[in-house]
Amino acid sequence: MFSKEGSSNFPLQQQRRAWPALAALCIAAWVVPAQAEESIRAFSNATGDQPPAPWHFSGLPNKVPTKFEVVQQGSQRVLKVESDKSYGTLVHRTMVPLQRDPTLTWRWRVEQFVQGTDLHVKAGDDSAAKLCVFFNLPSDKLSISERTQLKLARAVSGEDVPTETLCYVWDVKEPKGSLFVNAFTNRMQMLVLESGPTTAAGGWVPEKRNVLEDYRRAFGREAGTLVPDVVAVAVAADSDNTQGHGLSFFSDIDLRGTAAPELVGAKPAAAPGAAE
Repeated sequence: MFSKEGSSNFPLQQQRRAWPALAALCIAAWVVPAQAEESIRAFSNATGDQPPAPWHFSGLPNKVPTKFEVVQQGSQRVLKVESDKSYGTLVHRTMVPLQRDPTLTWRWRVEQFVQGTDLHVKAGDDSAAKLCVFFNLPSDKLSISERTQLKLARAVSGEDVPTETLCYVWDVKEPKGSLFVNAFTNRMQMLVLESGPTTAAGGWVPEKRNVLEDYRRAFGREAGTLVPDVVAVAVAADSDNTQGHGLSFFSDIDLRGTAAPELVGAKPAAAPGAAE
């Protein structure tokens, strides 16, 4: 997924050490705290071809951006995601405590897989369709080297890079149910939900995930008894490493907990925020 270079006032050697965490995690790039309601804005409510705010694009310097566009398919308004030797994510900030046992639902379709991918190696870490969830585990739970890398990534980017990321993936060949660390950083886990072409009518496959269960499977060992907040979700696709092409579609995305919703930005009583 990433073989990135960047620029800042930091020495180039430090930048290069920071890129694995920065590139893999800053897909949830936000500088200003979210101020909207908790619910994820529906693509189907877009008035034009751009996803409605607070959805926003996040990319990396010197990379061709993946294209995100709301299109009409039959009676549906859906998100079209096309990567062409490109990288990019579409991010939506939110605030949902995992204590609420949230459920994440959506439908997706892959029309063209990125060829030559291998999610276990850097050169092949591309995908036509990912839906990622970001968590704010306090950084003091990380190792000293990970905290150092995270601080450097935040300094280089000027962004509040999240400490943990779980990406649901539709891959061309990885077995369903596979869970493994990202090729660039162990701060991101990859969970394969679908593998290869589908026989579903119209190619659309519905998903329903218990985010707390998936979080415990992916990060439970390092989190221990802590249960952090969900702070963003992102639709992602990239083909910059393989120099390939991918095309996928996403329906509206819904994330909701079992308790009454809170305003985004409200501080949850039981979950500490990320340490500086």
